[in-house]
Amino acid sequence: MAEITVREIISKTDHTLLSQSATWEQIKQICDDGIKYGTASVCIPPSFVKRSAEYVGGRTKICTVIGFPNGYNTTAVKCFETENAVENGADEIDMVINIGMVKEGRYGDVLDEINAVKSACLGKLLKVIVETCLLSDEEKIRMCEVVSESNADYIKTSTGFSTGGATRSDVELFSKHISGGTKIKAAGGIATLDDARDFIKLGAERLGTSRIIKTIKQTEENENGKVSDTSY
Repeated sequence: MAEITVREIISKTDHTLLSQSATWEQIKQICDDGIKYGTASVCIPPSFVKRSAEYVGGRTKICTVIGFPNGYNTTAVKCFETENAVENGADEIDMVINIGMVKEGRYGDVLDEINAVKSACLGKLLKVIVETCLLSDEEKIRMCEVVSESNADYIKTSTGFSTGGATRSDVELFSKHISGGTKIKAAGGIATLDDARDFIKLGAERLGTSRIIKTIKQTEENENGKVSDTSY
């Protein structure tokens, strides 16, 4: 396999800021970085979607989160959140499943909720966060099957707000059990370019991280000057 370039990593990165204390100035910087470096999207809280969509003017995609981070909102609430986000300009939706339903073995209800949220997306991309750190391997495999059966586009490892983030073993497990064109997003704890390369090699098509662009910007500073964007 050919070496994965920094440009390829960036193109698969959802540049993320979901901190509860995030301010507009910080979100605006995330948007500026997304535009400058050419990330797959910027992933931001729902309350900033409308302002961010107006600010970027289509120069980068806006991703936001639904039922975040716990997932135990009702389906109706998740659908309203999704409809509102899309109306405000969101291009991509990352929803958290109801983990309690998984623990009860109510996989049919989980599937129904995913499809309801996908309908509320009005054609926009949907990624399904299953919070792997809270699931057994058997539950992870079942969720691979459920998301593959659903109308969603991606299965995503983590919120980054629970007890753990993406692991190489989980992405490898996903790769073995997804089907029907379902893609993988790894998120949480992806700190370095080497981490990013590992997850991509294991099958991740998207990476949710705030650190990759920070790493690249730090490299530019350490080299005592701005590196040409085209080098990526």
